[in-house]
Amino acid sequence: MGRRALIVGGAAAAVGTAALARDELARLWWRTPGVEKPREAGEVDFRGARWVAASDANWRRADRPDDYGIDMVVVHVTQGSFDSAVRAFQDPGHRAATHYIVGQDGHIAQMIRELDVAYHAGNRAYNERSVGIEHEGFVDRPQDFTDEMYEASARLTARICARYEIPVDREHIIGHVEVPGTDHTDPGPHWDWDRYLKLVRRARTAVA
Repeated sequence: MGRRALIVGGAAAAVGTAALARDELARLWWRTPGVEKPREAGEVDFRGARWVAASDANWRRADRPDDYGIDMVVVHVTQGSFDSAVRAFQDPGHRAATHYIVGQDGHIAQMIRELDVAYHAGNRAYNERSVGIEHEGFVDRPQDFTDEMYEASARLTARICARYEIPVDREHIIGHVEVPGTDHTDPGPHWDWDRYLKLVRRARTAVA
């Protein structure tokens, strides 16, 4: 290889390295103390959801999927009412919250933007790569999982899967109980996974 080729190759490599460095700096600029990425107040990621902000103590600002890829949806059950879950997620001492809450009537509240990391799974790596959806009810009461809830949640999950190209299967749509290191049991034995995935697939086809 000639001297000129080495020089040109070396220069190209240097340019490539510099470009990567600039890209990394651009990606991380908002992490600088005192700098915040611009947000629209009250903006939601799922049309039809109502914005109800969680406490800042219950989530971490991020720039997903640029800094952390999203490849999973985690299904939760509140073990209480819709309103009690909202109050808990607005309590800075609770130290946990999901991105969404789905009510038994199909109503959806978004409490954390999808681009941010919610403290919902009890596992940092899973928090960073997932969107958490809470469902109003108790794990030992199958009557709490209404038709309206299944339908609304399936539409929400289908939209999330479409947005981030997440496969609609049980490897990527999981229960809180399946997160490594967790001591939670939700969504419990009465959550109908076959029904839910069928609904998600149907809704996913509709938004393709």
